[in-house]
Amino acid sequence: MSASTLYHPATPTPPVPLVQPMSGAAPAALDKVLLEVAQRREEFTALGHVPREVVDSFKQAGIYRAGTPRCFGGDAMPPAQFLRIVERIAAVDGSAAWVASFGSANTYLAALPKATQALIYASGPDQVFAGALYPPQPAVRMPDGWQVTGQWKFASGCMGASWLGVGIGGGPGAKPLAAILPAERVEIVENWDVVGLEGTGSHDLRVSGQFVADDWTFQRGSGAVIDEPLYRYPATCYQAQVHAAVNIGLARAALAIVNDMSAGKVTTTGAPRMADRAYFRIELARAQAQFDSARAYFYESAEAVYDAIVAGNDASPEQVATLKLSATHAAQTAADVVRDAYRLGGMASIYSKHPLQRIVRDSMVVTQHAFLSSGNYDGAGAVLVGVPPFPGFL
Repeated sequence: MSASTLYHPATPTPPVPLVQPMSGAAPAALDKVLLEVAQRREEFTALGHVPREVVDSFKQAGIYRAGTPRCFGGDAMPPAQFLRIVERIAAVDGSAAWVASFGSANTYLAALPKATQALIYASGPDQVFAGALYPPQPAVRMPDGWQVTGQWKFASGCMGASWLGVGIGGGPGAKPLAAILPAERVEIVENWDVVGLEGTGSHDLRVSGQFVADDWTFQRGSGAVIDEPLYRYPATCYQAQVHAAVNIGLARAALAIVNDMSAGKVTTTGAPRMADRAYFRIELARAQAQFDSARAYFYESAEAVYDAIVAGNDASPEQVATLKLSATHAAQTAADVVRDAYRLGGMASIYSKHPLQRIVRDSMVVTQHAFLSSGNYDGAGAVLVGVPPFPGFL
């Protein structure tokens, strides 16, 4: 394993290639974005969000048209291709990657009536959608719509979004709905105060007495009205995958950093370099194998299910289970690898400005996401043995 093939903390562009370039000059634009993110990541932490002009750079790189239907000028990008882009960004900064990952969120909007989607994309395909859908809040039924009032948590990326979604109750026994509003009709309550992924701006959203027409609501997880392969791909699985891809990128960076550290100067105590210690080489190789194995399973699952959909098949329960299992496994294994890299880094890793500090904190937050919880192992195991999984898993 050569350090030259991995991401060095001083190098803004990690080595994960873009397969199947995005539209236009996007590959070059993405390289530019990675450099900007590397230069400004400390600023994201200080601000508590990724600034709007950086989000605009993401737009120029095609990130926010990745989940936009082709019929509206978007790329409708195959999931594995977009996941690799998220991984590249995460190897530079986790918060920036988390915000960029919501380029996939427009797949949710594909469940809206097509006329509503036409209004959303009237100004172009590069629309930024963010949401805070839980817990669903009661809403008052009105003729042809809902009067919405409430406050919702964890609206990642809301500071740069044009459209915001909130979760409302559809009444007794009904599944919750997502209500979509222009960002200017929603108050952002800036209360994101955490120790990992600080730059995601995952603030609360507050809505007071806003009317949302039925044509601007949809049931989360409901089928899309767009007849393109991406919108037959399970949307909730995709959201789990984009978050898992953040941890994959973080683990890639952590391994590269500790690998570079291993070839440093001989210590002041006269002890051998880390690279000259057998235990270090063994543990680093073991962590690399764990990372590569989980990453391969993750991408192979995404590609296999998408290929089946392109061939005209619906995603089976077994495939849905595999997507969720591989995403959870990748996220949690990547977090383990990050911790291994931190431990191998020794005393140097404990300093607050050491790059592993940020990576460790960010990776732990990713594993806390509900879509990547350990409960997915139970759901996938139920499917494997042929018993009904818990409600909502499939």
